[in-house]
Amino acid sequence: MKKLLDRKDGKRVKLNGMSQILIDLKPRRCDSDVFINQKLDVTELVKYMEKKKKKNSDISYFHAFMTAIGKVYYNRPKLNRFVANRHVYEHNDIVISFVAKTSFNDKSEEIMIMTNFKENDNIDTISKQIKDNVDKIRNKKAAKVEKAGANSAIDILGKLPNIIRVPLVGLLKFLDTKDLLPSSLKEDNLYYSSLIVSNLGAIDCGAIYHNITNFGTCSGLLTMGKIAEEEVIIDGKKQVRKLCEFGINLDERIADGYYFVKSMKLLQYILNNPKLLDEEVGKKIDVKEIR
Repeated sequence: MKKLLDRKDGKRVKLNGMSQILIDLKPRRCDSDVFINQKLDVTELVKYMEKKKKKNSDISYFHAFMTAIGKVYYNRPKLNRFVANRHVYEHNDIVISFVAKTSFNDKSEEIMIMTNFKENDNIDTISKQIKDNVDKIRNKKAAKVEKAGANSAIDILGKLPNIIRVPLVGLLKFLDTKDLLPSSLKEDNLYYSSLIVSNLGAIDCGAIYHNITNFGTCSGLLTMGKIAEEEVIIDGKKQVRKLCEFGINLDERIADGYYFVKSMKLLQYILNNPKLLDEEVGKKIDVKEIR
């Protein structure tokens, strides 16, 4: 019976009455969007990365942030949930996705990239996975980028006339709600990830809020801005610290506000103690100590 209640991409979660009624009142994900804006202190992370880059010049702050977020998702499993057909499920895996441009110009193509976090991954293995995936598309920028799965399907669908495309997209959305969408259209589709991330600091932009969608199973979207020095008050004294702004959209139906706030505090804790990034992302952190 339990297997019948699960989906191919997630396990069914039991809910209390209030959680179920909230879904009935707000059946659409885009109507359940909550926004979190937070400037996180990355002073210790900057020191850590300066040492890390001496050993590996390819490692980046984006890799560090991705690893830190992966650790948060392993320690806060409710974040890895999604609502489908008025039921709540937990993703089988932790997959964080982003969009990469083949080159930095207005006409370059965008490719969806999925990063699968295994329990024994750490910043070094995640950095290599991300770099290898991005290099595959950017090394081919002079030639035509080979696409497959969702990346290829989007190109094909987008070129169809309205009379064909609109009902076909409607069919895909219906198959999505019934867990009948072909796996080939999910494997490299960011709408089927645990979280979508956008590194706006790389283009010298601040964090923004970006809506989540009803299609797929992704319950959150996170943007990060550039790292900048700011004057803050700590224990009554002015200090200059390095801060990074985060803009986060989450589906409020997967967890309550307290859970979200505690998760942000855990992210700050990891950034304050960046050596944790060298450890396995699946290693548990005692969140009871975090306030």
